[in-house]
Amino acid sequence: MDKDRVIGSAKVVKGKIKEAVGKAVGDAKLESEGTADQVEGEIQNAVGGIKDTLRGK
Repeated sequence: MDKDRVIGSAKVVKGKIKEAVGKAVGDAKLESEGTADQVEGEIQNAVGGIKDTLRGK
């Protein structure tokens, strides 16, 4: 498994937490940062998946 997949998955989780906290406290900026972290994590996870595929794993 490529390290990008691990890091990407961690960013998705971090983003979900930030988004939930932002919603809970009414902080739109924190909520949008959480959403952005999730998107970034999903992209990084996809890149890691492509690298794994190219390596044949």
